[in-house]
Amino acid sequence: MDNRNLILAIVLSIAILFGFEMLFPTKPITPMPTASQPNVQSGADETTPSAPLAPNAMSSSQAGTAGAAPRADAPIVGELQSVEQIVAQGNRVLITSPSLTGSIALQGGRIDDLILNGYNETLNPDSAKIRLLSPRGSENAYYAEYGWVGTNVKLPNKDTMWSTDKTVLDANGPVTLSWDNGEGLTFKRIIELDKDFMFTITQQVFNNSAQAVTLNPYGLVTRWGTPQGSGLYILHEGPLGVFDGTLTEVSYSDVVDEGVMNYTTTGGWVGFTDKYWLTALIPDQTQPVSARMLYSKTGLVEKYQSDFVGAQVDVQPGASNQSTTRLFAGAKRVTLLDSYAEKLGVVNFDLAVDFGMFYFLTKPIFYALHYIHGILGNFGTAILLLTVAIKLVLFPLANKSYVAMSKMKKLQPEIKKLQERFKDDKARLNQEMMALYKKEKANPAAGCLPILIQIPIFFSLYKVLLVTIEMRHAPFFGWVQDLSAKDPTSIWNLFGLFDWNYIAYIPGPLDIGIWPIIMGFTMWLQQRLNPQPTDPVQAKVFTFLPFIFTFLLASFAAGLVIYWAWNNALSILQQWLIMRRMGVKAGA
Repeated sequence: MDNRNLILAIVLSIAILFGFEMLFPTKPITPMPTASQPNVQSGADETTPSAPLAPNAMSSSQAGTAGAAPRADAPIVGELQSVEQIVAQGNRVLITSPSLTGSIALQGGRIDDLILNGYNETLNPDSAKIRLLSPRGSENAYYAEYGWVGTNVKLPNKDTMWSTDKTVLDANGPVTLSWDNGEGLTFKRIIELDKDFMFTITQQVFNNSAQAVTLNPYGLVTRWGTPQGSGLYILHEGPLGVFDGTLTEVSYSDVVDEGVMNYTTTGGWVGFTDKYWLTALIPDQTQPVSARMLYSKTGLVEKYQSDFVGAQVDVQPGASNQSTTRLFAGAKRVTLLDSYAEKLGVVNFDLAVDFGMFYFLTKPIFYALHYIHGILGNFGTAILLLTVAIKLVLFPLANKSYVAMSKMKKLQPEIKKLQERFKDDKARLNQEMMALYKKEKANPAAGCLPILIQIPIFFSLYKVLLVTIEMRHAPFFGWVQDLSAKDPTSIWNLFGLFDWNYIAYIPGPLDIGIWPIIMGFTMWLQQRLNPQPTDPVQAKVFTFLPFIFTFLLASFAAGLVIYWAWNNALSILQQWLIMRRMGVKAGA
């Protein structure tokens, strides 16, 4: 049987897989209107969704005096403020490190003001830095909070004003927050920060009362509003966690539907992920914890929370006890996540990067590119060199395939004669063609295997370019200054000669850059070397495929298009050399 049906199915499958994203993109979740509108109730008890309840905690009617969860329906009226307005009110510990700038609110002891120093919003170096966390009371508030839950104990809460021993937190030493409950208990919160994005939070309790105290530590991350997200159906953005070694990814809509989602685990973490950024609570990896993902809505403000409650801590009279947990808030650099997993024992921390179903290929491809980049200093050239390496690994298989295709091309005149001779007898035509293949020892299906192998490699590289922060704003040469973004040139700006905003007026599929055109040309040229399909309809379809893929890949990451064009060029060279050796004429 002719192999063209199989090849056509494979090619069209790729087109459907990647074209679906462009032609029918996942509709981004639309954030609810914010409460910054005039005369609108803007918020509530801003820890809503509330601090977790300890096991066997008292009823909600008793919570106010015991430091348990505040009521979820206690409103306050007012408008949201800007981050700058809130931070300017003072009572903060400044955060200054190589990777982070921001502050910690002494009221509530929240880590709620973080800017990522090494990342700009756009390619323009003068554009604003990425803001990760924002104070409660601001639009799109996003913050982390730690504390204790227990019964019949006055505990620090969202309004507690902590004292501090230092006004600046940096990588040189911790900050210690302190608060006395006036009933014999002193609480201290020691916050440390490394040179990257990892906070270590040690919560201490000193019991100077006459009664033993039983408490449970908790941590939470809350974000207001439903994030817009990238809208990519193959990329997870939202609540996630690793529970008992298994990654759990939950969409915002699922949390809305469920209200509260409960988990138990020993080891692991829980938090929120965006495309490139992560905020994750990391409890003690040796202790069992209860974790949740939950949703609430106050007025027009939707609120999502990931949290955990740790193991019970007993504090005897005259004694002290403590609990140590961590908070990651920053960029999802693969090598950094792996180093934390190794040094701190954070279970499956690298799964915060959505490497997808081909994880076993995607991550090695990333590390190969990362290694080559360390030598060459350019991810674009790393892609080119990696393509050569992949070609060398697959050379024996590809060589066998190209020899088979060259035989098939050599038989094209004979096949055409058979088609003319038996054009009215399809059964006899197939019989004679099979006899010809057998006589010449030609295998029509021999060219399929390299294509099948290339599919997961192609998809894995696509994922690497799509999800890894290392590829964000990574330049190549010339006009390509971001391998993770589409080719910025287009016929509509005369391929970069003019700089005007035509994007709003030109449909995406018509916005074709130079590299997609190069890719389409190499695909057309490669087709000229291949044997033509025996079916006239298939032949016409294959004739149009280079043009279809040129339009299809126009909006894809430039790095992926460069890879495909370079891979085609190497294939053309290899196939041409084989055809020349076998005395087969190139061309249609």
